Amino acid sequence: MNFSDLFYKLKKDKIPFTAFIVLLILYFIIAFADFFAVYPENYSMRSLAYQPPSNIYLINKENKIVRPYTYNFIRTFNKEKLTIEYKQDRTKKYKISLFGKGYEYKLFGIIKTNIHLISKPDECNLFLLGTDINGHDVYSRLFFGGRISLTIGFLALLISFPIGAIYGGISGYLGGKWDKVMMRIAEAVMSIPGFYLLIILAGFLPSGMTSSERFTLITVILAFIGWAGLARVIRGMVLSIKNQDYIKAIKTIGAGKFRIITRHILPQTSSYIIVAITLSVPSYILAESGLSFLGLGIQLPDASWGNMLREAQEFANIIYRPWLLTPGFLIFIAVLSFNVLGDKIRDILDPKMIK
Repeated sequence: MNFSDLFYKLKKDKIPFTAFIVLLILYFIIAFADFFAVYPENYSMRSLAYQPPSNIYLINKENKIVRPYTYNFIRTFNKEKLTIEYKQDRTKKYKISLFGKGYEYKLFGIIKTNIHLISKPDECNLFLLGTDINGHDVYSRLFFGGRISLTIGFLALLISFPIGAIYGGISGYLGGKWDKVMMRIAEAVMSIPGFYLLIILAGFLPSGMTSSERFTLITVILAFIGWAGLARVIRGMVLSIKNQDYIKAIKTIGAGKFRIITRHILPQTSSYIIVAITLSVPSYILAESGLSFLGLGIQLPDASWGNMLREAQEFANIIYRPWLLTPGFLIFIAVLSFNVLGDKIRDILDPKMIK
């Protein structure tokens, strides 16, 4: 089945197709994170910690539709309640522009520009989803955090799936003692509790490591403990494929074992691998988010959805600052979309399913 047939069958089912569109939108947004963001990733205004989301107005006092505008918030201290309060300063309006100029950035690291979807005027503190305890703009950091949370799965798969597919293919094709030894090794790897191993290893990481170094190391660790399950499934499929007539014919013309495995047997498992990819990505997303949530993954000031959600573990923040829960909502949407899409692709590619 080619991609066009797969897409056509996927399009006929509204729910999985909607999940596919949602994922396309998420990856499109993180690809152009700087364009959609109002502030740079590490921008911080500590004097406005926990500021509520800015109110956007489209109708003026005369009930006429006007260009979007907002007001700044003034931070005050309530001596009676001993709390920080924010009140709008309605003495001055700040008009908001679309496709206006903002901070300068490089699109894809190459094209220098300063055009943003939403541009704020000078002296305007525009925080569309409020701020966190460090005065970071939650709205802007959602885009930058998504780059890590949504890409770590695919980067890990680039390592784990080739290893698992080739390892399982070799094990199933060779059979005999080699198969037994290789499968015992795979089972030993599968018995390692991956999440707890990550916690232990993360605890031993040097404190001076940058977030990019931590990101790379976490990706590699996730990959090297995630290949064994795939290897076992591929091995079982290869055991049935290697006895087919066309494989025997290829052997008679003198093809090498590695060539037979990589060129003629493993391609027959591609349908399963495609499904496995879509169903495996959510587990990597949750693993990274869980580590960052526990403070063992991506470290501040760099953003990931996991460490952004960390502040929401406090009950007071859940009640009084619900905008801090936004990263958790996006994690839920991304994982749900991958699972729905993966289930549908599995149904389409499985030849035993009744159509």
